[in-house]
Amino acid sequence: MEAGGLADASHGETGLSDTVGTAPQPQTPTRRIDVLDLARGLALFAMATYHFSWDLELFGYLDPGTSTHGPLKLYARAIAASFLFLAGVSLVLAHGKGVRPSAFAKRIGMVAGAAALISLATYFATPDSFIFFGILHAIAAASIVGLAFLRLPAPLTVLSGILCIAVPLVYRNEAFNPAWLSWIGLFTVPPRSNDFVPLLPWLGPFLIGMGVTRAALSRGLTERLAAIEPGDSPVARATRFCGRHSLAFYLLHQPVLLSLVWAASQVAPPTPVDPLPAFVAECETGCSANNSAAFCQRFCGCVTDELLSRGLFQPYVSGQITQETDARIPAIAEQCTAQSR
Repeated sequence: MEAGGLADASHGETGLSDTVGTAPQPQTPTRRIDVLDLARGLALFAMATYHFSWDLELFGYLDPGTSTHGPLKLYARAIAASFLFLAGVSLVLAHGKGVRPSAFAKRIGMVAGAAALISLATYFATPDSFIFFGILHAIAAASIVGLAFLRLPAPLTVLSGILCIAVPLVYRNEAFNPAWLSWIGLFTVPPRSNDFVPLLPWLGPFLIGMGVTRAALSRGLTERLAAIEPGDSPVARATRFCGRHSLAFYLLHQPVLLSLVWAASQVAPPTPVDPLPAFVAECETGCSANNSAAFCQRFCGCVTDELLSRGLFQPYVSGQITQETDARIPAIAEQCTAQSR
């Protein structure tokens, strides 16, 4: 899932050359904006709490589907939106007067490199649901796209962000279902991944963050933010420290959390989990991308009943048989599709 603000730039730069066009640009603040570090740190802590719930579910301490449905699903989306919004803010603060190629390339290289590392690690750990376009991939891609919006008027950038959010709600096409195109976000069947953050709609909050920051710069609001002292308590200092080192926090927090949950499972193992609810939840999630909720409930109930009645449920969920290796599986899907119409 979701981490962010990883295009870290809570302070502006002075003495930057105007590399695109000649229109005068608003001055960026010279002081670091501590409240942005604080906001980024709070978002990171929120992300860690969500991932902790995911880890508890993975080890069987929470019911299957807990972290991907209901309030926790909304929580995860709010966290992702906040990270991408803050990343858009950072891009404008760092490069609003003109792109500094070396600094931008270094930051993109770090984020993209970390994204590639996560893809590689999850490919070996969970090859069926590895992270091929997660939050880091989305931030890197959005940062590159965002360069085209650095000099556009703030209202136009905000409007573009809103359109990015709206387009997937009104248009999808099967042509975007293959993995090499699904990252765009216009698929009809979502790919399997433990953290999938497609460019659409998630470019939306990034561009909105850019537009809001340009408007704030033109009105001198960033100088006021830079003047705010967010407190000097140990908690506030720790939060700002994590916000300033968000990429390191993102890369390290999950191994730490997984290790803690694993250690707890050795001392107090969870109650064995019934795989049936997880199977039904996953089936309905995949089905709902292109069908009504009522249809998906009927279809997934039918598939579950057929698999159980034929003694195929355990072999299927354990991976002993698949729809590619056993012709009975697609036959059941076809039968249940017809019965559920």
